[in-house]
Amino acid sequence: MKIIVTGGAGFIGGNFVHYMIQKYPSYKIICLDKLTYAGNMQTLEPVISNQNFKFIKADIADRESVYGIFDEESPNIMVNFAAESHVDRSIEDPSVFLQTNVIGTQVLLDACNKYGIDRFHQVSTDEVYGDLPLDRPDLFFTEETPLHTSSPYSASKAAADLLVQAYHRTYNIPVTISRCSNNYGPYHFPEKLIPLMIANALKGKNLPVYGKGENVRDWLYVEDHCSAIDLIIHKGKVGEIYNIGGHNEHTNMEVVQTIIRELGKGEITFVKDRAGHDLRYAIDPAKIRNELGWTPATNFEDGIRKTIQWYLDNRSWWEDILSGEYQNYYEKKHE
Repeated sequence: MKIIVTGGAGFIGGNFVHYMIQKYPSYKIICLDKLTYAGNMQTLEPVISNQNFKFIKADIADRESVYGIFDEESPNIMVNFAAESHVDRSIEDPSVFLQTNVIGTQVLLDACNKYGIDRFHQVSTDEVYGDLPLDRPDLFFTEETPLHTSSPYSASKAAADLLVQAYHRTYNIPVTISRCSNNYGPYHFPEKLIPLMIANALKGKNLPVYGKGENVRDWLYVEDHCSAIDLIIHKGKVGEIYNIGGHNEHTNMEVVQTIIRELGKGEITFVKDRAGHDLRYAIDPAKIRNELGWTPATNFEDGIRKTIQWYLDNRSWWEDILSGEYQNYYEKKHE
């Protein structure tokens, strides 16, 4: 079995690579990553010498490169994690999000159509549904919730989802899509909420919180997300969408206060709210539970504790990112 994992040097993709190599030692895992600012070869250090792992530096929007990889590797499964994913950056420059998230997905689908594939899995986000009101805790996103995007990032991911569905219908490509809630855990790039708060607290910096910190997110430990995708690519029904959520809803303030409590340090500073900031995300994972038997194994209290401990134990990983040194890692390894 050969699986191409795009964006495999990123946060969720990197964790998925680790998960799959450990669970399926006979599979060949081919990681394709452009190594933008969010891609980090140090994340792949534990698996880089594994004989069943291969890294290829490439842009998913580069048709010639992608076709060459398909021609050489003949993969059975493709899992597309590759995406620009930071909302603030998408507000500053939407064009790069459209190039990677939409055009890149199209190139991958074209390669699958040309060379054949047993399964193309698109990793999406609950942000394509927009948001839910804070005063309606009874409401949840389901797979039938209409798409209603709020940022250039979420719009680009929704466009990619529609493209995947269109290629399934038009070209009969065997696809699945998953839409997950906010992930957290090891190897999370430190511009995102949880790793940023941990890093700032450990460095004695203030902890910046948007608005009043009332925005609610459903938090999913990254290993649970990996186990869900594993189930979908092996047992999920072709053409279907699966929502992956943890039923771990917390306000941003609650998350930050938990980190302060665990570390015993940290001062909160409130900053101007993000433009178009979604109020609440909450996923109903009933479909994947009922059809595939998946449930998250990690509650938020245990997951955040494990995450904080990982950042304490791996300071050099995130300190290299904050210094910019990590971006030289690939070049040093290939001198």
